[in-house]
Amino acid sequence: MLAGQAYNGLDLELRQLRERARLACAKYQAHPSLGNMKHIKRLFGSLGSAVLEPGFQCDYGMNIHVGENFYANFQCVLLDAAPIHIGNHVLLGPAVHIYTSDHPQNAEKRRQGICFAKPVTIGNDVWVGGGAKILSGITIGDGAIIGANAVVTKDVEEHTIFY
Repeated sequence: MLAGQAYNGLDLELRQLRERARLACAKYQAHPSLGNMKHIKRLFGSLGSAVLEPGFQCDYGMNIHVGENFYANFQCVLLDAAPIHIGNHVLLGPAVHIYTSDHPQNAEKRRQGICFAKPVTIGNDVWVGGGAKILSGITIGDGAIIGANAVVTKDVEEHTIFY
């Protein structure tokens, strides 16, 4: 999965890891306190300073690496079957989704639970507008701005605006 090769998303061990993440996120959603934030922090592969508003969701958490001064507004979703690297001073608007997972075009393989994943990298000083979706394998350069409700299907150069 982490190597970008096909994996079975229905695998028992992966389902158990997702359940662990879901429970931690649910605790924080039910009562977004510093005490419950510790459950979320344990999920991350690495985490600088961060503010996560309620509604944060992730697949596994352990593949998410975040720098300093990270802010994720309400209802952000980070699907981290592959690594997600987020730089310093990054702002995610409400309902931003970052997807590393994808599925084959072949319907038979999808029925078998086959998936694959590619990493997502977001540089420093990036602002991602509300409702934006960042697809697997994308790199967003330093200082870029992603417009609200954009669907990012290709890499974004540094210091550019993507609508």
